[in-house]
Amino acid sequence: MKKLTLYFLLMTTSVMAQKQRVQLINNEAQKRVDVTVDGKPFTAYIYPGPDVLKKPVLYPIRTAGGNFITRGWPMDPRPGERVDHPHHVGMWLNYGDVNGHDFWNNSNDVKGHGGPFGTIVHTGIKSLKSGGEKGELAVTADWLDKDGKPMLQESTTFVFSGTAKERRIERITTLKALDKDVTFKDNKEGMVAIRLARQLEHPSNKPEVFTDASGVATKVAQMDNSGVTGKYKSSEGIEGEKVWGTRAKWMNLTGVINGENVSVAILDNPKNVGYPTYWHSRGYGLYAANPLAPSIMSEGKDKPMNYTLPAGKSVTFRYTVLITSGTVSDESLSQKIN
Repeated sequence: MKKLTLYFLLMTTSVMAQKQRVQLINNEAQKRVDVTVDGKPFTAYIYPGPDVLKKPVLYPIRTAGGNFITRGWPMDPRPGERVDHPHHVGMWLNYGDVNGHDFWNNSNDVKGHGGPFGTIVHTGIKSLKSGGEKGELAVTADWLDKDGKPMLQESTTFVFSGTAKERRIERITTLKALDKDVTFKDNKEGMVAIRLARQLEHPSNKPEVFTDASGVATKVAQMDNSGVTGKYKSSEGIEGEKVWGTRAKWMNLTGVINGENVSVAILDNPKNVGYPTYWHSRGYGLYAANPLAPSIMSEGKDKPMNYTLPAGKSVTFRYTVLITSGTVSDESLSQKIN
């Protein structure tokens, strides 16, 4: 009888484990929610607060094979990485000019940046659910002006899933203007973004200087290209660093990390403002989609948007990130746009 009871207990435990393939574990003390797939670390939603980061982010992000697609610096530096743009951490969503406030460049090292700066502060976890096919995390945050007053209220749902070869992140973010209209001025610094591991950068043979929307230049040094294999390709067939400033329904970045062939695709959504988005994606490791800056991103060919959200109104942005071990066809990515 004891053996039978033990057998049923083991079977029940096994079934429960299968039902919870995607697990979300809340660690309030460390201000993070860890996400695993089949017991393997995938990513974490971290919200350490403005003393550490000026916005919540997903960090780090791993492939199904366990390799990091995100840069470690400045959180966990790794040998051979670039040490530019300290505000580029993990995967995030913010913008460079929101009622005159720079949310994009804000960090604890803002040398040369004039501001005023905005800060995104995590305010709560609405729900957290593990599951067999997917896990869901719903969180809230406030977008604060330079005086600490909220101008936008954010509600974001992350949906995490995975298979033996794929990891998937869906981010659905709703921004609500509070007591005043909120204008997102046409500005290249936006909007959903990932800072990539060194292996997924494009090889570069010379130092670069990149200037932000305020005219502040950041030097990006020439580095050893050993193991650097990244290459962008858009839904419109544009490849390499030429994708910057172009519009596309999706972007796919391919490369090799520690012998693992990797594809990192970001998919825009037809319901988003500005669809199909412009791509603010650079060879040095910034991988971003910006739907709100047609004039800047097209270098003046298109009219400015200056998107305004009236007081009390909301707008929702939806993005999907697919991280695949192996290759992904253009056709399959196009079929995933919905």
